[in-house]
Amino acid sequence: MALLTALFAFLYHLPQVYKWLLKPYYLASIFMSVAFLAIRKTPGICDYLATQREDGNSCDFDWREVEILMFLSAIVMMKNRRAITVEQHVGNIILFSKVANVILFFRLDIRLGLLYLTLCIVFLMTCKPPLYMGPEYIKYFSDKTIDDELDRDSRVTWIVEFFANWSPECQSFASVYADLSLKYNCAGLKFGKVDIGRYGEVSKKYKVSASPLSKQLPSLVLFQGGKEVLRRPQVDKKGRAVSWSFTEENIIREFNLNELYQKSKKLNKTKGDKVSQSQVD
Repeated sequence: MALLTALFAFLYHLPQVYKWLLKPYYLASIFMSVAFLAIRKTPGICDYLATQREDGNSCDFDWREVEILMFLSAIVMMKNRRAITVEQHVGNIILFSKVANVILFFRLDIRLGLLYLTLCIVFLMTCKPPLYMGPEYIKYFSDKTIDDELDRDSRVTWIVEFFANWSPECQSFASVYADLSLKYNCAGLKFGKVDIGRYGEVSKKYKVSASPLSKQLPSLVLFQGGKEVLRRPQVDKKGRAVSWSFTEENIIREFNLNELYQKSKKLNKTKGDKVSQSQVD
């Protein structure tokens, strides 16, 4: 059943997946993910590779290579159970495919393993996943503007995402947060973002750690009257985030977005009435 659910979800998002996969970053990642398969199966190249098969066929996987691939496939399935976006599903597949390639190349020939590992390191240092560039109703804060915006109008509720551009989790969450802003943004309920990887003082003041070990990125904080009311994920005494899934359903439920939206629309109506009354006067 889990496999069927994943398959149907993939087919449903297939047009969107094509758009991502055609970007240079993902094209290069896919090429690197299938590198061992291409070398092992390409006639004229595979003939010169070592093999442990009893029949001596160097153009097919031996039993140990199949075992490694099956093991890493199981890990991908386990990781994808917690993935909330198609980007995360694809990212997990690419990541563990590269891990499998490193192991398989080193097992085949240490020189090929070192070459492939070097390419992976260079790719990691020079290439970044494309950032979300879709529609959104989100205000981006700096260290100089966040406090003023949160305190400007006590009637306005703010949901603020503390993020860092280098964080894969933040990159995957960007489209989910943008969709929420399109659905729930109004005069009394606004959405904001601040890059604590860039503004360290904001990180300290609002007690959101940018350390990868803390697992606090992204963090969503609900502000009412300029004061923090709710935060996800929660943080334990050791400063580590309590595991929490950033799905759209979880956020809507935990932050009571439907109720907040209905209350916040009244503020929008009140403002409209005041404007109309001032025009009459």
